[in-house]
Amino acid sequence: MAGLGSIAGAEVAQEDPFIWLEEIEGEKALAWARAENAKTFGVLEADPRFAVFRDRALDILQAQDRIPVVSIQANGLYNFWQDQSHVRGLWRRTTMESYQGAQPEWETMLDIDALAKAENANWVFKGANCLAPDYRRCLVVLSDGGKDASVLREFDTVEKRFVDGGFNLPESKQNATWVDQDTLLVSRDWGPGTMTKSGYPFVIKELKRGQSLDQARELFRGTEGDVSTSAFVLRDGDGAVHGIGAQRAVDFFNSEYSLLTDAGPVKLPLPAKSDVSGIIDGRLLVSVREDWTPAPGRAFKSGSLVSYDLVEWKRDPAAAQPSLVFQPGPRQTLREVVTTKNKLILSILDNVLGQAFTYDYSGGAWQRTPIDLPKNSTIGITAASDVDDRAMFTITDYLTPTTLSLYDGAANKVTAIKSSPARFDSSKHVIEQLEAVSKDSAKIPYFLVRPKDFKRDGSTPTLLYGYGGFEVSMVPNYSGTMGKLWLEQGNAYVVANLRGGGEFGPAWHQSAQGANKQRTWDDFIAVAEDLVKRKISSPRRLGVIGGSQGGLLVGTALTQRPDLFNAAIVQVPLFDMMRYHKLGAGASWVGEYGNPEDPAQRAWIEGYSPYQKLVAGKKFPTPFFLTSTKDDRVHPAHGRKAAARMNALGQPYYYYENIDGGHSAAANLAESARFNALQYVYATRQLAD
Repeated sequence: MAGLGSIAGAEVAQEDPFIWLEEIEGEKALAWARAENAKTFGVLEADPRFAVFRDRALDILQAQDRIPVVSIQANGLYNFWQDQSHVRGLWRRTTMESYQGAQPEWETMLDIDALAKAENANWVFKGANCLAPDYRRCLVVLSDGGKDASVLREFDTVEKRFVDGGFNLPESKQNATWVDQDTLLVSRDWGPGTMTKSGYPFVIKELKRGQSLDQARELFRGTEGDVSTSAFVLRDGDGAVHGIGAQRAVDFFNSEYSLLTDAGPVKLPLPAKSDVSGIIDGRLLVSVREDWTPAPGRAFKSGSLVSYDLVEWKRDPAAAQPSLVFQPGPRQTLREVVTTKNKLILSILDNVLGQAFTYDYSGGAWQRTPIDLPKNSTIGITAASDVDDRAMFTITDYLTPTTLSLYDGAANKVTAIKSSPARFDSSKHVIEQLEAVSKDSAKIPYFLVRPKDFKRDGSTPTLLYGYGGFEVSMVPNYSGTMGKLWLEQGNAYVVANLRGGGEFGPAWHQSAQGANKQRTWDDFIAVAEDLVKRKISSPRRLGVIGGSQGGLLVGTALTQRPDLFNAAIVQVPLFDMMRYHKLGAGASWVGEYGNPEDPAQRAWIEGYSPYQKLVAGKKFPTPFFLTSTKDDRVHPAHGRKAAARMNALGQPYYYYENIDGGHSAAANLAESARFNALQYVYATRQLAD
């Protein structure tokens, strides 16, 4: 292995001695990864607790009494199911009546294990895109080993087989949207000059049944510097199409929308930070994530939902004026926008706790009705019907097993239909919502799950989880594996609601982007310091955990305050921020972090990039890096190079690279059980022993 070379004693390397690890499936790089795995297994899997934790995790993950989450379609309720007998999984269907019973009768649509065996392929099911209103024809999405790149195949849900001579799109990072039974709008790799620097498509073509890819007709073209371009179809609950369009993602957060007409694309007068959210009651819905004044005297705050009269909008999108549907309060954010046949359903976060409402447009105004769901819980909309007004909600928190409720919009009635059994003993723990004060005096809320009778002397082993990016909200949720393998051992778990996330709306996110990204790292450190100050934990007993952007977060905690932690679980991380834009889909995230090739922006990224902060003469807590060879979103080289650098510095570390799994780092339940067991054995050794 190459030595430190020019990095010794310097924070920023002039030359990266581990750049060879960026060759994802290079022979040398894979040999290195396998050798590192062997070292880690030799310690963590040799720990007698590993087999116990793995088996407990697998029992929970494969439990037959799990709630089978479904999507509601006109021809049934669809579910994807994995267990011990169906490792790759079953795509299956039942009826609403059967589903509400204790033992639903399932009809298998597609057996992924059988398909993989028949085709000698490493298929991972990534979902299906079905054509309304009858949902007979679907595009099944299959991935090799869990990659984002996928194959799309047309499937008939009546005959329960792939369509002979049907649509079959070879592997690419791609999107396909139905217009009608014989027409798709497709964005994919069409050949040289059709993919962005981020590795996503920017050319949309119309593909007719029976055509080869080279016969498809181009409808829209973005640019190589965009993040991506994808098509959308404006379809109401009856399946009627009111227009087709293109969303050109200029960067991760800013888009341009165009209608695709016979005369060519027509750009829509929408704010750059917005989303077209559906059609209901003859109104077109748009979510806006920035303050917007579309006309004098007509202003909408960031985080609002607005609507247009669909007839007026179709006649002249530039002249049509939006009206307000929902505007968030100071501690609120709009979380989900869902439509049934006749109802608009919104879920919101109010101080990071859930609420839900229905909206009906009548007499020229929107009427809001609360949905009677439990307070102080996390509420998620898991399914909605476009043939009636039924929808499904999950209700949960850190200590309460998930309940699935059926909502009947016609009667405004909620009925609990399924509950997950408790997977661990939660009777000895409580949940608190506390606040820390960040470096710039901002108040940062966090959830603490702790033993009721813990000693406030800093002796409680505590894992602190965070994300803090891309406007993603961290909300309370029930994790049987975390509870069984961590909380039940008498430990504590903390989730921080950091700036950069979406817990308090777009402004909460935008306050910690680009030049201000250090605020996210400061917030996380502030929560850790608050835990120590309150004597909930101590540096000896405190560990941090996070994945992807959260892996970068953990990396900054590891390098900026190594004295504050004794464990760091770094999952599928970003780590080398000086080269992140050249690795995987990294170029698509310049809107979050900035561009290292711009000198001014490079300066602020250089200030926190964890890879360059791993330097000689500094002692770090022993980290655990976890990644996946098949992750084509966040390149595995981030975790690889971090581990290699720690090795070169003579610092202890653990490293695990799953050869499959994609960005989730686990392609099946057995891999997930191993992933969980390795982490909690490591955390127990570092923080509890």
